[in-house]
Amino acid sequence: MPIKKLLERNAYTTAILITAFVTFSSLISLKGISLISIKISNFDKIVHAISYFILALSWFFATRSDFKKKNFKVILILLLISFGIIIEALQDGLTTYRQADFYDILANSLGVLVAAIFFKKLNRWFNSI
Repeated sequence: MPIKKLLERNAYTTAILITAFVTFSSLISLKGISLISIKISNFDKIVHAISYFILALSWFFATRSDFKKKNFKVILILLLISFGIIIEALQDGLTTYRQADFYDILANSLGVLVAAIFFKKLNRWFNSI
């Protein structure tokens, strides 16, 4: 029970910090940074989907009480997908070392949509504890 209360109290702060991290990591130069040396086709798309999955989950938890409202749920999902599109546009417009990619937008959107489905199921369990 104490962990649940701690998560609930810090949900907005966590969501804001994750949003800042996604924004920052999407706009910095990754030249010379090799944290993971995995040779998987389209690995960056997997990273995009996971990043937006985590981003969406953080906002779903932060707005959990409002998430039960259908209109709010749709608006939040659309805002998160729009955020991904805006970040891709900023990569193309503000940087010389990053470029916008339609498939990144699709991966971001997929991460958000999977998170919405996952959160619906997770929320049922979370309410029971």
